[in-house]
Parts: sequence; C-alpha cells; structure tokens
Amino acid sequence: MKKLYYLVVITTMCLVKTVSSQDAHFSQFFEAPLLRNPSLAGLFAGDVRVQAVYRNQWGSVGVPFKTTSLNAEYKQPVGQGYDFITMGMQLLQDKAGTTNFTTTNVLPALNYHKALSGDKTRYLSLGFMGGWVQRRIDRSKITTNSQFDGVGWNPSLADGEQLLTTNYNYWDASVGMSYNSTIGDKLDDIYFLGLAYHHFNRPKNSFYKNPNIELSPKLVASAGVKFGIDEVSYLTLQGDYSKQADYKETILGALYSYKIGAEPDNPDYIVHFGGFMRVKDAFIPVFKLDYKPFTFAISYDINVSQLRTASQGRGGLELSLSYSGFLDRDNSTRNSVLCPRF
Repeated sequence: MKKLYYLVVITTMCLVKTVSSQDAHFSQFFEAPLLRNPSLAGLFAGDVRVQAVYRNQWGSVGVPFKTTSLNAEYKQPVGQGYDFITMGMQLLQDKAGTTNFTTTNVLPALNYHKALSGDKTRYLSLGFMGGWVQRRIDRSKITTNSQFDGVGWNPSLADGEQLLTTNYNYWDASVGMSYNSTIGDKLDDIYFLGLAYHHFNRPKNSFYKNPNIELSPKLVASAGVKFGIDEVSYLTLQGDYSKQADYKETILGALYSYKIGAEPDNPDYIVHFGGFMRVKDAFIPVFKLDYKPFTFAISYDINVSQLRTASQGRGGLELSLSYSGFLDRDNSTRNSVLCPRF
C-alpha cells in the first residue's frame, strides 16, 4: 500500500509538472549540448559530431518515463579569419507515464563563433534553435474519478474530461550565448560560460486549447572547466542551473580522465569516471570511455529525494553514444590554429 501511495504521489507530481510545462532533462547533460544552450553547438575538436542519449527512469515504481535525444553538428570556418559557423539538429522524444504522454521535438540550430583574439583560443558564440514540437496522449489509457461507479473503476463510463484534442503542435524557439577560452598558455586547459533563454516565443500549450496556457520560458546558466593534472590525466568540472516558472534545478559534478596508450597526445583510450549531483534529487555516478572517434557513457540516478523510500533509491538509467571526427576537406578544422572547443 505504501508503494502504491508513493506511485500516486509520483503520478500527481508528473501531472503538475506537465501542467507547469517543465522540460525533459538528462543526467548526462554534457552529452546533449543543444538542449542546454544552442551556442554550445560546435564546442568540440572536430568537424562533425553526433550524440545520442537514452534515459529510462521511475521503472521501479510504475510505468517508466523514457527520453531519447539525438543531435548532430557540422562546423566549418567562415571567411579568411578564425571565425566559424556550426549548423545543428536536435531531435528529442519524451514519453511519460501510463497515458503515453509523448513530446516530439525537431529543432534545427545555427551558431556563429566570433574569434576575439588572433593568438589565443578565445571565442564568443551566439546560437539560435527553433522548430516544430508535437504533444500527444493516449486517451484510452486515462482513468479519472468520474469512472468510479461506487464499487470500482468502470471503463464504460465517460472520463469527464473536456479535451478538445489528443494531440497538438506548436513552434518553439531558443537563443543562447557562450564564451570559451584557453587558460593561460596551455591549449588543453579550457573553460566556457553560457547563458540560454528557451521558449522565448511562449508557445500555446494546452490539450484544452486554452489560449491562456503557455509554455513557460526557461533560463539556463552553464559553466565548465577542463585542466590537466599531469601528462596522462585531467579533470573536467561542469554544471547547469535551470529555472522555468517556479521550478529550479541545479546539477554539477566532475569527471576524472586517464589516458591509456603509448602516446599521451594520441591515446588509444581515455577512461573517465566521476559523479554529479542533482541538488535535492539524485546522486549520479558516471563512467565514460573514449575510443576515438566514438565515446560511450553510462550513468545511474541514485534517488536521494523524499521519494527514495518508494523508489528504493532507484532513479534512472542513462546510456549515451557519440561520434566526433574530422572530414577530408580543404577547410577542415583539423588544421586550424584556433578553434572553439571544450
């Protein structure tokens, strides 16, 4: 009964979250840069990058929530200087709860990197992302108190909801700016700062087609720093702070990385491990492996919130796979003295 009670609580929280129009999120937020800030597109060593993230959460207490992200980026120089432009695409699908409440996003992105120095990697980037979003539910799986006949649930009774549609579409848009630079004279010691404003067009967001219900704008502040410890190891610190309506989220942590191979400048493998904390919600151990040009990562949310009793500490599993590399072309960023990256 206690587990059933917490399941009801979780379902209620998810419904509240849906009404408030909070966004899906990832514990491996660093593997979905466009969802953080469109101006983080292109901050990598390479001409192209493709990243996929899959999240499965709350399976221990009910129907699991499943979120899948796929993003692609293509970077190239602009003109005769050190400026670059990155074109990207963000695909996202989030399926939540018993009613299969599904949100599908198709969001192209464009980011311009302006070089601020001719002798040091220092860039100011301005990015835009926007496109089509669809939301839908399976009404046949909705159960309400209107279907209680005094004895139990009766599916032949009407659910009492005045839904005008079970799916709707809208256009969404985001903008962001970031600054990234090397630290001192060490090209491998780098940092970035970013600020993004999502849903600035305030799209209408209602199955009842209520014009007063809008998707709340979201502000995301991001930061990261990477620095060497010795010839074969380095440390990466990253964090995000998000605010959307009354909802706030802070996630931050660190990864220690160790190079394996005879040449530290071109290692066979890089092993990363560490942890992140989503404040007041979950601790997230992470393991990551680079085998160029591929990267694989796995993480797991250990729930530390008030729901940890029902969930037994089990939150969400995440898997990610990414590819990044250079293209065989005359203007490849491989030969660039300066290039935005993190």
